[in-house]
Amino acid sequence: MSDGRQAAGPVLYDPRRAEVVADPYSVFRRLRVEDPVHWSEILGGWVLTRYDDVRASLYDQRLSSDRITPFREHHGRGRPEVQELGQLVGRWVVFTDPPTHTRLRQLLNTAFTSRAVEGLRPRIQEVVDDLLGRIEGRGRMDAILDFAYPLPVIVIAEMLGVPVDDRDRLKAWSDELALFVGSSLGAPDKYERARRGGAEMTDYFRGLVAARRRQPRDDVISGLAAADERGAVLSEDELVATCVLLLFAGHETTTNLIGNGLLALLGHPDQLQALRDDPDLAPSALEELLRYDGPTQAQTRVAREELELNGRSIRRGDRVFLMLSAANRDPARFPEPDRLDLRRPDNHHLAFGHGIHFCIGAPLARLEGQIALTTLVRRLTDLALLTDTPEWLDSLVFRGVRSLPVGFGSAPTDGIPA
Repeated sequence: MSDGRQAAGPVLYDPRRAEVVADPYSVFRRLRVEDPVHWSEILGGWVLTRYDDVRASLYDQRLSSDRITPFREHHGRGRPEVQELGQLVGRWVVFTDPPTHTRLRQLLNTAFTSRAVEGLRPRIQEVVDDLLGRIEGRGRMDAILDFAYPLPVIVIAEMLGVPVDDRDRLKAWSDELALFVGSSLGAPDKYERARRGGAEMTDYFRGLVAARRRQPRDDVISGLAAADERGAVLSEDELVATCVLLLFAGHETTTNLIGNGLLALLGHPDQLQALRDDPDLAPSALEELLRYDGPTQAQTRVAREELELNGRSIRRGDRVFLMLSAANRDPARFPEPDRLDLRRPDNHHLAFGHGIHFCIGAPLARLEGQIALTTLVRRLTDLALLTDTPEWLDSLVFRGVRSLPVGFGSAPTDGIPA
């Protein structure tokens, strides 16, 4: 058994390099073959790229999801902004372990059941049609700004009960918070900016929770507040932090899902046409787009104890980066993994994670993605990418583009009101 930190691996994984940000799959391909449990001096942790290793690690109770406590201990001495930021996100269910995770997750599961989400189908379709109706006469759009962002933020804001006029400032705060949560690779002041954004969102939702306690409505925040009052399930700080998480996560990854999915389709016109010709292909198509270039590139774990993986000794306290995107292109699990095949069978990808931390919002993201992409390719013809160099997010965790300029013609709407 060897400690990979004593000798450099055969491949250097530097996620800061522009070519790696744009196309991480080339280096993932080499890592899977040459150094599947790779010690990265740049990240200060282990990088896992094989499907079986990533999937098993998502289940492994020796690996903790709480990366916030060690972050605060390591970076927070004498830095109040780091402590404050850590206090907020440390209460998110995604950064907790049982039993805290079990308690928080059990409450949230009631708001995101498949049945509850399916009931949103008419409203999601209405929002999609309205957004496309505003842009289809232009002949071009920024698919992120005009479509992939507003759809999920409208839906999650309505679910939570956030007023329409407040969405833009919540988006601005959320973008600042994403610098930390998404492990930005190019923002030296990310901690302070994320702290400010998080503090603004916290103050906002603290006020909204108080308002819902006084006058409950038919929304998720009212439901969480009522559950809290019935059984003291959440502390006030946990309740507010959960609202911040739901707003943040409820649009961030779905925006990337839709943007990445459209970009992949534009690069594979035969697959785009297949989806246009057969809307019933939507569920299978969405799973393949998630596998091919999903919205979340990595999840981070911290070793609770020393363990061995593929002959490497991982020490207690070491960070382990589970590269979901790399696992989803592993040829040992997916034949011809670099080929986009919307009819791919047995598509058990890891884009939403696995195990107890499987994405709570997966049913909602799937439904939004299916409706958004099938409606878009049906209503807009002659779709074409208007840039050769999309600008990718400088994030280790999130995988998406900042903008996606496309040109198009329009097809009949089949009687669907714009």
